[in-house]
Amino acid sequence: MKLKAILVEDEETSRAILKNYLGKYCPTVEVVGEASNINEALELIRAQELDLVFPDVEMPYGNAFDLLDKVGDRHFETIFVTAYNHYAIDALNAHASYYLMKPIAIDDLIKAVDYVVEIKTKEDALQDQVLVPNTKTNIDGKITIPQQNGFEVICTADILFCKADDNYTEIYLNNNKKKVVSKTLKYFEEALQESSFARVHKSYLVNVNEVVKYVKGKGGSVILSNGKEVMVSPSKKSDLLAYFK
Repeated sequence: MKLKAILVEDEETSRAILKNYLGKYCPTVEVVGEASNINEALELIRAQELDLVFPDVEMPYGNAFDLLDKVGDRHFETIFVTAYNHYAIDALNAHASYYLMKPIAIDDLIKAVDYVVEIKTKEDALQDQVLVPNTKTNIDGKITIPQQNGFEVICTADILFCKADDNYTEIYLNNNKKKVVSKTLKYFEEALQESSFARVHKSYLVNVNEVVKYVKGKGGSVILSNGKEVMVSPSKKSDLLAYFK
């Protein structure tokens, strides 16, 4: 697989170093363009179908987050390259696949590219296919949720997805009902680890058997059987796609 990529970096020396590293150690990456600011980058992105963008954070005429906001919905992955570690959270919120610190460690660069290759390979394999969960879950599984006067028993197969709400979790069922429980999403992730539930985002845990469509995009998303679209974090894509054959 070849990944068509562009480098977005205002320092020519830094661009040359990254391009050299990619050429030597990441043969799957084909650098098809370079930009020194977000305006040039936007032109390159709009002119061709890309698989991967390497943006520095600080650039003339704005930063990498401004660039991604201007792009809007996108089908390419992003690997941030920066000298400032305080941008890590912002990068994750911007659906970055990876975050590399300058000076770039070759091992980290290879690992980042390999992760994107894995994601793209799985996405391409599932393109235009009917999603069939590759699970061996007992669909008769049950879970209990606490209530003031005791507890309620819920069939795990009836759960569409769980959503985090601070220290609470909202459980959405296939009968259009919602349960609010004073437990964290992490609690339910662990409680349902033997069932077909995937943590696709910091705020969402979905029943894989209810996924009817995967959509490429900003970070990717899944459509559930009730029409609900749930965003997928780049760091969770690989784990999710592994459920499907």
